[in-house]
Amino acid sequence: MTKQFRTLRRQAGVGLVTAIFLLVVLAGLGAAAVTLYSAQEASSSIDMEGAKAYQAARAGIEWGLYEQLRQNRCAARTSFGFPDTTVLASFRVTVSCQAIDGLADEEGAAVAQTRRWRIGAVACNQPVQGECTAQTTTTNTSPDYVQRRLEVEI
Repeated sequence: MTKQFRTLRRQAGVGLVTAIFLLVVLAGLGAAAVTLYSAQEASSSIDMEGAKAYQAARAGIEWGLYEQLRQNRCAARTSFGFPDTTVLASFRVTVSCQAIDGLADEEGAAVAQTRRWRIGAVACNQPVQGECTAQTTTTNTSPDYVQRRLEVEI
């Protein structure tokens, strides 16, 4: 056998090993890209649901303010949903209203009896027994669960 033939024979198959190595590396990079894209998409979806929950809670606060300031009614707790034609259709809001009496000044001295109101709204996309409360967070273990709470005093 000639020297050149022996060298070629030793190098036979090196190209195949290199091609397999490159395919494995490219497949790994492709899998990583798909995983990263999926995580980014899920994060964006949850962020959008959080913004919707905030708007739903804000609508609950505005409803509670209207009921108290214009209708002179303050229900202890009211829950409602949104029409099916809106983007907030998957959310439910629980609005609570509470009177605050006997406020004190900075030194702690009692101020004349004034009536103030605390209105709170909790919005969530997976209510328990038709309501969204602070306890709903602890009882709901879904990764898609979103809740926002807002509170105002007037």
